[in-house]
Amino acid sequence: MSDDLKGFVHGSVCAFTQWTENEFSIRVKADIQPYVAGQFTKLALKNTNGEWVRRAYSFVNSPNHSAGHNEMEFLIIDVESGSLSPELATLNIGDSIYVGEKASGFMTLNEIPSTAKDLWLLSTGTAVGPFLSILSEEESQKRFEHIVLVHAVRTKQELVYQDLISKLQEKYAGRLIYIPIVSREKIDNILTGRIPALLQNNQLMTAAKLTPQPESSFFYLCGNPAMVHDTRDALLSLGFKKHLRREPGHFSSENYW
Repeated sequence: MSDDLKGFVHGSVCAFTQWTENEFSIRVKADIQPYVAGQFTKLALKNTNGEWVRRAYSFVNSPNHSAGHNEMEFLIIDVESGSLSPELATLNIGDSIYVGEKASGFMTLNEIPSTAKDLWLLSTGTAVGPFLSILSEEESQKRFEHIVLVHAVRTKQELVYQDLISKLQEKYAGRLIYIPIVSREKIDNILTGRIPALLQNNQLMTAAKLTPQPESSFFYLCGNPAMVHDTRDALLSLGFKKHLRREPGHFSSENYW
């Protein structure tokens, strides 16, 4: 391993799923260190100039799934001007890829205050990935009375992992509420608009048939910075406060680029 890739291990692509024209998932095998649901690592490839390019991506899978933590899945958007995603989009099964050996990130179950009975997971685009990892954990199924998974996208085709979400809903036996939001198409029985506005006008709560309370609810926000910023402001206006390790609150966030 060259010094340029210190902290990375060699891996190989073992599955590839094309969801839309520019959104896909890759499954990778690599001998990395243990991680927890909600975390992320980095993927690395050489670009056309022979330079190593690294970018962070969250695990979609639970580290405790049947294939083991060394088989991992990532949900990726192919950004035309991106430095790595166009290269990732051309990978085939068996191709080499390098994976960060140590995972990072604090959007995990153990960061959620013990008082939380209802967990709200608010995501846009590919940021639904780490929430699917969290939802796949047995601890999530046992710990919370309700979990609301909100996934906001532009088109219905971008509502990925429908089979997995259906299976998770069966496991949760009515305690997992899935709320898709589509902004650029009008579809029956699917909300339209932005997450912050749907919080403030109470449409999210109506769709979930659940009213969050500061003493028993916790929100994770994950997605584009504008959504995270505006949703934070919406939650503050509704009487919730930002969660800090030194002072427990009601919401925490992770920007997804």
